[in-house]
Amino acid sequence: MPHYHVGPADGFADGERRVVVCGDREVGVFRIGGGFHGWHNHCPHRGGPVCQGRIMKRVVEPLEADGGTRLLQFDGDETHIICPWHGWEFSITTGEHPGLQRARLRKVDIEVRDGEVYVSL
Repeated sequence: MPHYHVGPADGFADGERRVVVCGDREVGVFRIGGGFHGWHNHCPHRGGPVCQGRIMKRVVEPLEADGGTRLLQFDGDETHIICPWHGWEFSITTGEHPGLQRARLRKVDIEVRDGEVYVSL
């Protein structure tokens, strides 16, 4: 299995991403909450460059007891990536779409070795 060097782990700020070419593929490498996560840069919806989309906290819409809605708010515990083509969003840590279980990002393995980040396909 080929390994691709991404860079020094301490060169990533929390919340940062890098999209790197690994052979004939592009992958996104994200540092979230001190951990690294990697995904193929291919949205399962229409193949858009999902890893190049906006990074933001998950948006939730809390319900009142009567079923009515209040204002939208952010979930501070979960960070999402939003595909720039059609707005589909996915958890950066799990790759899951929040409302469609079968739609998920394809994971790549990330390894931090001797302070350096590597991707394995």
